[in-house]
Amino acid sequence: MEILGQLPNLMAHIRNQGINLQIKGCIHIGAHVGQEYQLYKQFDISNLLFYEALPDNFERLKKTIGTDFLVDARNIALGNTNGTVEMHLEDRGLSSSVLKPKHHLEQYPQIKFEKTETVKITKLDDEEFDREKYNFINIDVQGYELEVFKGAEETLKHVDLVLTEINKKEMYEGCALVDDMDQYLFERDFQRIATYWQQDGETWGDGLYLKVNNA
Repeated sequence: MEILGQLPNLMAHIRNQGINLQIKGCIHIGAHVGQEYQLYKQFDISNLLFYEALPDNFERLKKTIGTDFLVDARNIALGNTNGTVEMHLEDRGLSSSVLKPKHHLEQYPQIKFEKTETVKITKLDDEEFDREKYNFINIDVQGYELEVFKGAEETLKHVDLVLTEINKKEMYEGCALVDDMDQYLFERDFQRIATYWQQDGETWGDGLYLKVNNA
């Protein structure tokens, strides 16, 4: 599962709603191999901070961004803890997660999770970077999104816009459902202004959250 392709929808929605928001930069969590890199450039989002947990994906990500000095790419998982964590892998890496797959196995039986890999994990709040450069978070970490936000309380204070995967069903064991995500972000002054459900509309999709003082 991935958010790839939602960025144009996001930008169009912001324009159509008359929201006056300049995206200074993006923290992309779960960047995979950088499929959205060129989209960011098309929309003049130059300051980019990519996080990708899996080493093989990270090597491909580095090739995607090349020598772009405005892009910072880091090979570490994010969550609400510091140390190491075991990830459940599938061959493409797109559906790999810290969490064990659950309903995902039923909906996508062709995707197999046959390996695990131990990776480093940290809190976004413990990472060093200029938070004033980034007011947009784009996150897709296969059901682990809420744990990442819990480790990013201070960073969220600098963020105006969040695009995150949301779930109606427990695609991964213990993953937050959409009501949990809505409540957590609402308590931090964000409201969901757009939703992009997948074709069946019953399992998962992407939610766009705007800080209310920008609405």
